[in-house]
Amino acid sequence: MEKSQQAMWDERYAADEWAYGTAPNVYFKDKLMQLMPGKILFPAEGEGRNAAFAASRGWNVEAFDLSAAGKNKADRLAAELGRRISYVVADAAEVGYRPQSIDVLVFCYAHFPATARATIYPKLAEAVKPGGHVILECFGQRQLEYQPIHNSGGPKDVDLLLTLEEVRSLFPDFEILELVEGEVLLDEGKYHQGQAWVVRFWGRKR
Repeated sequence: MEKSQQAMWDERYAADEWAYGTAPNVYFKDKLMQLMPGKILFPAEGEGRNAAFAASRGWNVEAFDLSAAGKNKADRLAAELGRRISYVVADAAEVGYRPQSIDVLVFCYAHFPATARATIYPKLAEAVKPGGHVILECFGQRQLEYQPIHNSGGPKDVDLLLTLEEVRSLFPDFEILELVEGEVLLDEGKYHQGQAWVVRFWGRKR
């Protein structure tokens, strides 16, 4: 990923306020609470709101992000909850995890260009054990219609946004427990506020 992207995220996460709040994503939380704790991986985890929550529920947390400022906040948030997380500063294109080594993989607004997604998503999915799960919530392509009206966040480049068909193709080894897109009301810090269009996926590794 370009250095300018790293600088942008470092600047956003270096602010005193939490860019996306400290509470976990609603969809992620709902699915996680249905599972027994194990090992969980968070790509592009930013300030750590989801990772810290998982740690507070007894999960063994692995996370990475391009931003060192994001890691600092994630470590702080976990410490406030009396927990520790394993969080590394790394580029998604370069990081690697042992196949079948994690129980849950979480993509929460982890947006990459389509060509990068085609490599990054399946590579990380290989780390999920058979019977393990993936939880995904990202902006769908119709979010471009919502941005000028609701200012609810997300990439402004359609190449960074998802469709149901693409999600289905990126996770061929997973049974689809839920795959939907639609309008939601976001209330996640400064940058995710208001009506938005998202894609959600809940899958189990075959």
